[in-house]
Amino acid sequence: MPRFPLALPLLALLAGPAAADEVVVFAAASMKTALDRVASAFEAATGHSVTISYAGSNALARQIIEGAPADIFISANTRWMDEVEKAGLIADGSRRDILGNTLVLVATGADAAPVAIAPGFDLKALVGDGKLAMALVDAVPAGQYGKAALENLGAWDAVAGSVAQADNVRAALALVVLGEAPFGIVYATDAAAEPGVSVAGTFPAGSYPSITYPAALLTGAGDPADRAFLDALSAPEADAIFADQGFAILD
Repeated sequence: MPRFPLALPLLALLAGPAAADEVVVFAAASMKTALDRVASAFEAATGHSVTISYAGSNALARQIIEGAPADIFISANTRWMDEVEKAGLIADGSRRDILGNTLVLVATGADAAPVAIAPGFDLKALVGDGKLAMALVDAVPAGQYGKAALENLGAWDAVAGSVAQADNVRAALALVVLGEAPFGIVYATDAAAEPGVSVAGTFPAGSYPSITYPAALLTGAGDPADRAFLDALSAPEADAIFADQGFAILD
């Protein structure tokens, strides 16, 4: 897989003062592979440190609202960012939609047989007596998107009893990798990050709400490094890393 290091002069400019600071980021679990690369390059270029907590967007938003110290929040949907904004915890003018994603059906192993995902497709027959791994369908964005897609395609009622729910999308992916669930619904970027699964099919556009990742500076952010890292998320070099992982670039 090609790698796209962040340009040092650009990030040095974004970093502001030479003094090293810590940037604390709460980010959707699906961002881990790409965001770790962005953060590592930012640290190398600026001398600042970036500490990232990954989890379901719902859990992170609730932690922020309850007072958890963080400088930046990146959600896998707009709903949970809206909740943080309603609580008055987003710095004025800092919110932006940075990335998009798609939803796929993955299977254990590297050679999944292709599945045509369309209205009326018999997912229950495909899963059989096994489990379908999904993130929490009523709280975590990946699970919510997945449930919406299955409802729109007429497959949810038949398969609902076979769903194994996980705390976040990467935990759902792990169930498929381990073979505890032969199939799972995750983001395309998660499938790209894990060689232990393969994509059996892609959910058609329009079968689920548009997947949007908003990012924002939180009101507790107190140093220029925080703003620098938020800006670095939209730099061309970071865009290349996110695109390499399969994200759509929105800003």
